[in-house]
Amino acid sequence: MNAVRLALSTLVILSALGAMARAQDTVTFGTNWLAQAEHGGFYQALADGTYKQYGLDVAIRQGGPQAPNRQLLIAGQIDFYIGGMTTIDAAAQAIPIIAVAAIFQKDPQVLLAHPQAPFTDLASLSKASRIIMGKDTFFAGYWPWIKSTFTGFSDELYEPYTFNPAPFLADPMAVQQGYVTSEPYAIEQQAGWAPKVFLLADHGYQPYSATIQTRQDLVDHNPDLVQRFVDASAIGWYNYLYGDNTAANAMIKADNPDMTDGQIEFSIAKLKQYGIVVSGDAETGGIGCMSDARWTNFYNQMAQAGVYAAGIDLSKAYTRQFTCKGVGVELAAAR
Repeated sequence: MNAVRLALSTLVILSALGAMARAQDTVTFGTNWLAQAEHGGFYQALADGTYKQYGLDVAIRQGGPQAPNRQLLIAGQIDFYIGGMTTIDAAAQAIPIIAVAAIFQKDPQVLLAHPQAPFTDLASLSKASRIIMGKDTFFAGYWPWIKSTFTGFSDELYEPYTFNPAPFLADPMAVQQGYVTSEPYAIEQQAGWAPKVFLLADHGYQPYSATIQTRQDLVDHNPDLVQRFVDASAIGWYNYLYGDNTAANAMIKADNPDMTDGQIEFSIAKLKQYGIVVSGDAETGGIGCMSDARWTNFYNQMAQAGVYAAGIDLSKAYTRQFTCKGVGVELAAAR
């Protein structure tokens, strides 16, 4: 009789554990562009089962030129989104979205020049014949910061960027915007030479990038889900950078058939070389770690440049409750 009871009890326990294992919180995650290595850690966590281990059934909704993923986050139709520090703008407008982690410790934006051009640092780019930039950069990105920080830069240098490098390639004194993980590779493939690269983050421009954003109500009412998504994503990024990322890259190429193995390899190498993901506070605090000082300093930088108004409540823009706990740091040992 005792054996029967024991067997029944074991069956009940196993059934309960099985039900727990099957219970997954459904999460929709929107990216900020078409699938690429810059999203690799999220695809890795999906491909290798890390999200599943954390009780998450994650669907990645890739972005693109017209994808309204940020608006869908605000509207409650997706749960998380990759953004920059745009939650400062949201806080200024009383839009209740908040950054809960910063995957990129360094913003990957760069300015590019021809290899023979006489430019040696960011300040010297004021001597360029033109600086080819997107309009977002010109109005509210690093351009106002550059003008307020260095002498000699004027709006007359601005030329709109159309995602075509031909004007840059044709003018040896031109400068073009880009991402350290992307445009240098495309230019080298087309022109046969590697451009000079000026990573703005190494010249004083200090925003976080690739922040994980969500709605304030999700932070308030389901912080456990937010914590699991942040932790699983961090582990995914460690495994993507330092482990076997084959399956994740296959998923990236399936979502974005224009993506090539060469571009992915280049992007991963630059993420590591420049410490885009693992540097600064992330060295000990783990991928995603943020500091109050970085948020405050960046806000002050951009307020001085005229991008932000004074008096924005940064506590509405980000929270550190989910990061800097050292999750996954041991996985970087193989680097």
